[in-house]
Amino acid sequence: MPKPRLPVRKIKEVLRLKWELGLSERRIAASCDMARSTVADYLRRAQEAGLSWPLPEDLTDEALQRRLYPPIERLDDSVRPLPDWNVVHQEMRRKGVTLRLLWEEYRSLHPGSYSYTRFCELYQAWRGRLHPTMRQLHKAGEKLFVDYAGLTVPVRDVSGEKREAQIFVASFGASNYTYAEATWSQQLEDWIGSHVRAFAFFGGVPEVVVPDNTRTAIRDACYYEPEVNPTYADMAAHFGVAILPTRVSKPRDKAKVENAVQGVEQRILAPLRHTEFLSLADLNEAIADRLAAYNEAPFQQLEGSRRSQFEVLDQPVLRLLPKTPYRFARWKKARAGVDYHVAVDGHFYSVPYAYLKRKLDVRITETTIECFYRGNRIASHARSLRSGAHSTVRDHMPSAHRRYAEWSPQRLLSWSAKIGPETTALIKQILASRPHPEHGFRASMGIMRLARNYGDQRVEAACRRALVIGSPTYKSVASILRNGLDQTELPLDNEATAIEHDNIRGPDYYS
Repeated sequence: MPKPRLPVRKIKEVLRLKWELGLSERRIAASCDMARSTVADYLRRAQEAGLSWPLPEDLTDEALQRRLYPPIERLDDSVRPLPDWNVVHQEMRRKGVTLRLLWEEYRSLHPGSYSYTRFCELYQAWRGRLHPTMRQLHKAGEKLFVDYAGLTVPVRDVSGEKREAQIFVASFGASNYTYAEATWSQQLEDWIGSHVRAFAFFGGVPEVVVPDNTRTAIRDACYYEPEVNPTYADMAAHFGVAILPTRVSKPRDKAKVENAVQGVEQRILAPLRHTEFLSLADLNEAIADRLAAYNEAPFQQLEGSRRSQFEVLDQPVLRLLPKTPYRFARWKKARAGVDYHVAVDGHFYSVPYAYLKRKLDVRITETTIECFYRGNRIASHARSLRSGAHSTVRDHMPSAHRRYAEWSPQRLLSWSAKIGPETTALIKQILASRPHPEHGFRASMGIMRLARNYGDQRVEAACRRALVIGSPTYKSVASILRNGLDQTELPLDNEATAIEHDNIRGPDYYS
């Protein structure tokens, strides 16, 4: 706003102090309680108006105002060339383009035409006459809005029963170029698949994808820090896009996609309401035919069509599609058990034993299982569908477990044969007495350790005694060696010598 003008009385006082008393501009400003620049402005205007002191007696206050502030000759709006507001509106969608830049270009072609302020006023008035959902200004290639239509389409599946197909819609903010397809559900796998096919349809990816706060896309719809579903975030990272969900309770954030959804429902789905579809592929083929016509239909209030605007605005600035195809990945939380394995669909996969009992993020694809701790990958496995089985990486084991895993029944028997036949026979009985041979590995390895401590000859004797007394176990062998019984004679025919004592009655007592 222009500064309010001073009363004529003060203006005359400024002229008097300067021309009659010869005071400096600084002293005049202090005396009249105004800025020094204001004093200089009035003195300059008085000189340009040809005034002198004393002022003419017949010069009225109104006449003095007119001489100091002559009216500005304005051109009639009807004779000024108006900018092409459609072109201005389209140029404003390009990155780096501002209204001031467009005004400067306009003034260079039409000198003396509209001021920058008037130029902005006229443009805002023109924009105000557009459809309400088109008033938001979106930069080219920046935002892709995605959502599901409210209408569904009945389709007969292979069993002959009718199922309601969901309609996914994606629309660019700048050009309104739209993609639509049918899926069986709004679940995560269909949601992600629709995005992948939409990017392929557009031939590139935008900077930002704007979804609603649906549970499929957003785990926590916080107003300030919404948490994106990890699978959705994984897809965004692969394509190099950002996920920016609409703000909670802010319907204007969704205006663009709601307009696109309304257009798809009215121009594509409604005309198909009498058609019976026998497969999802048939429905998507019909949608694709009508979608092409929808995108090529001319705008009512703007020049061109969705396709032509897309080719001019969005398509040139889209990012390239990744060279490697996207692979759908499901994520889950898991805790490594005491055996340092995590369970995925009934199969157990190892992680480094240092992470046992830690909460991990598990990424699941059709072929691989990856485990992450605080964003760092700590394990990767080929996916297995064997329920109840284990996939174990040797390097994930503690050193003791690693040594244990190197053994097999054949290796244990080969080792025992070096000591003697009695040791081999005892090891066979240990392995045979367990539900699974691996369960006897630890006891067999314990006997190996005894051989290092006591020597092969004593262990062979101890194993012979353990077999004779019917106790083929590690504990029996260790007890025999510890008590030196391996160095005593064995009882004949496996019968123990009778012990004579006054407290023992003997067999004759009971006859």
